[in-house]
Amino acid sequence: MEKDDKKLERRGFLEKASKVSLATIAVALLPISAMGLGKEKTSVNVSEPLDKSESVDNLKNRMREDIKRALKKPVAERRWGMVIDLRKCVGCNGCTIACITENKLPPGMAYRPVLTETHGTYPNVSKRFIPRPCMQCEKPPCTEVCPVSATWKRKDGIIIIDYDQCIGCRYCITACPYSARSFDLGYFYSDFDGGEKQPYEKLPSPEYYNENRVREKGNSPIGNTRKCTFCLHRIEKGELPACVLTCMGRATYFGDLNDSKSLVSELAGSPNVMRLKEELGTSPKVFYLT
Repeated sequence: MEKDDKKLERRGFLEKASKVSLATIAVALLPISAMGLGKEKTSVNVSEPLDKSESVDNLKNRMREDIKRALKKPVAERRWGMVIDLRKCVGCNGCTIACITENKLPPGMAYRPVLTETHGTYPNVSKRFIPRPCMQCEKPPCTEVCPVSATWKRKDGIIIIDYDQCIGCRYCITACPYSARSFDLGYFYSDFDGGEKQPYEKLPSPEYYNENRVREKGNSPIGNTRKCTFCLHRIEKGELPACVLTCMGRATYFGDLNDSKSLVSELAGSPNVMRLKEELGTSPKVFYLT
């Protein structure tokens, strides 16, 4: 009899437990609105566009519209900026390759390298990838040290170099705290196999401001300092920079920071945003979401 009583008690306990479990599951499956939650939204998450199931094409089209809207304003009223979401960057280096291809860069030169930051100790190790274009500083130290004023800031904030005026002193390379400038030593990919220049090395580069110049030995930009310009030749035609267009992780965003309706302006106002070496007072226009 004692065994039978224990069986009955155990059966009753299991029945009660199953009812409680089913009730818990039912509550969990209720929509948030049915529980009286989420009816009022007290704050707006400025990172919201990143979390929606918005297609890549929609994001790119929105940024294109932002650029076209900015181009209708006077140059001085634009303020081009970039936002890079480090949570989405997978370190594929696609942006680096796209930049090299777009600007026909020589060997050993990259305007947008991807830096790798390692955290922890083995076996608990994690990595973070940090794309590093030119910061297009609001207060650029590179322009102040140029003895011939070959590097200067446009009214829209982009720092460019006059390759015909540059004397190759490399003062700006030393002054840049982000190592975002390179020196053109005059190498070609064909130099390493002793052959003639490849067809792609004979193509004109659009990066030379408003001209399609073929890179040749003895002529500018060989012997000059070079850098990222946010693909100025593209954005003035209403197109996205090459690095933004090819980002497979949807981690890079571009637009007018002076336009409150632009995607890049919304993201730059995120509470989880940072800028590299901001303490130096350079006011970079590249923002990182962490």
